[in-house]
Amino acid sequence: GTMHWAVTPTSITWYAPRVMFDAVLFDLDGTLADTAPDLCGTVNILLTEEGRPQQPFASLRPHTSQGVRGLLGQGFGIDSAHHEYERLAARFLEIYAGQLCDLSRLFDGIPDLLDALESHGIAWGIVTNKRARYTEPLVAALGLVPRTRCVVSGDTTAEAKPSPLPILHACQILRCLPQRTLYVGDDRRDIVAGQAAGTKTAAVSYGYLGDSGPIHTWGADFIADHPAALSGFLFNSGVPK
Repeated sequence: GTMHWAVTPTSITWYAPRVMFDAVLFDLDGTLADTAPDLCGTVNILLTEEGRPQQPFASLRPHTSQGVRGLLGQGFGIDSAHHEYERLAARFLEIYAGQLCDLSRLFDGIPDLLDALESHGIAWGIVTNKRARYTEPLVAALGLVPRTRCVVSGDTTAEAKPSPLPILHACQILRCLPQRTLYVGDDRRDIVAGQAAGTKTAAVSYGYLGDSGPIHTWGADFIADHPAALSGFLFNSGVPK
């Protein structure tokens, strides 16, 4: 019989690079960007205003992932039920708005990771619990606005993480299936939200970790000690079934 040399789909995909994802979504604080210096600095300005001693950066930093609630909890020993909480939280945000990106930077290795995602044609975006009025200027100051395909803030959808809604919203914007998406975060609630949305999840141990308990108990598909480890996971090893 005649030999047919038509290129079949199987012969194409066999040579295709082994990329398991169409999109990667990142938490912002403690995952993409080291924002702790500005957030912890804000707490110390507020402590000084209130006539209290400042606290060392090392004791404040782990609470950064829990945002205002975590930082006021550590700095002032109060929770959101305390009668002074609303006043202090409002003042905290006022101070923070004035120094959103004085000292905040992308973590070492993140620029290379974003370059690699883009060169592989993988869309990426940001899903954070930070409110949009702080997220947007920070993302701009970090130089990410022309690059990120979506920014979903804590007040973009009806619920914030650990609800899956913000991640599902980001998947809709990027037109990608959750099961072909990786969500990357540094807090247990990031992993809970990703799993509830149906994404694969990666936990980063270089972030703030907060009071989420040991990172290996969160149930993430992958734990990254450095952004470079995420590149290895994304482009070489695939995903455990």
